[in-house]
Amino acid sequence: MSVQAAPARPAFVTGRVARGCSWSVRFDPHALGVCAVLAALVVVVGCWSISVGDFPIPITDVVATIFGGGSDDAQFIVETLRLPRVLTGIMVGAAFAVAGSIFQSLAQNPLASPDVIGFNSGAALGAVFTIVTIGGSSLQVSIGALVGGFATALLVYSLAWKRGVHGYRLVLVGIGIGFAVSAVNDYLITRANIYDVQRAAVWLTGSLNGRGWNHVRPVGLGLLVLLPPAVFLGRRMRLLELGADTAAALGVHVGRSRAALALVGVALAALATASAGPIGFVALVSPPIARRLVRSPGVTVVPAALVGALLTVTADLAARRVFAPTELPVGIATAVIGAPYLLWLLTREIRSGAM
Repeated sequence: MSVQAAPARPAFVTGRVARGCSWSVRFDPHALGVCAVLAALVVVVGCWSISVGDFPIPITDVVATIFGGGSDDAQFIVETLRLPRVLTGIMVGAAFAVAGSIFQSLAQNPLASPDVIGFNSGAALGAVFTIVTIGGSSLQVSIGALVGGFATALLVYSLAWKRGVHGYRLVLVGIGIGFAVSAVNDYLITRANIYDVQRAAVWLTGSLNGRGWNHVRPVGLGLLVLLPPAVFLGRRMRLLELGADTAAALGVHVGRSRAALALVGVALAALATASAGPIGFVALVSPPIARRLVRSPGVTVVPAALVGALLTVTADLAARRVFAPTELPVGIATAVIGAPYLLWLLTREIRSGAM
């Protein structure tokens, strides 16, 4: 008499199910706990970042000021100078991380993040062109970045398409387009006046300096519109990772789902780039960190967003205080974190024979 082992449960089906009379919800207690801890860390680091500076404010006073108390001086420093910067960093980090999670899932390649495959460079080109040619306002620079990001994404996908988009083909085409776009950026900077050069150079590094409520509102509205579709499409991303045929057999409209996901991902990356410049490596490292934390092999949209927010606000705090009173752009701090990870990732892919 032989005994057959029960078939293993698919890796992407995790957690517990709560059922009602006409509804059911699947949740993972471990993932919920991780999200709660990450959210708490974002709040703690954000309050810490608000409290330090040329005019230190105790964290208790920061919290009181946020909730309507505090002195007039504290209200000005917190609400006008520091809180918009922290909120912009949190939302920009979340947007980059979700965009990275989407493209890494679509391409099934850990290198397929917006900053590697040229989408951020395209958004940067749109912004730099707006700065250099017309001296555009913050709103015009944001619109230019959105247009540049979408145009570059369309170009990359068009050149990478050959009976579908293969992960490494997308990465290689994106890297090539990214270098070409960066060359155009450099050319535009050489033709600009010194004021525009300084403004464009700081923006291209990725910076949260001088961010105000006029930067918070657009990225906040964008996340409000784009994050729910990303979360809703998360299940389809998990099914698409099983392969196009399997996903189609499970009722997923493959072409339509991929197009919707790509649209949401490009919009998130362009929106984040428009708000704070092309902050590097946040989109690359946040999704794999989130997957390891929640112990899930599939897509983790919300944990990735929280990891991206925490990474960005922590990097900005470090960039402000490590060499104080000199403040570095946040993009330098994220590069210090992300560059070693990229080298390690490339080494692993080469050793595994994937490249």
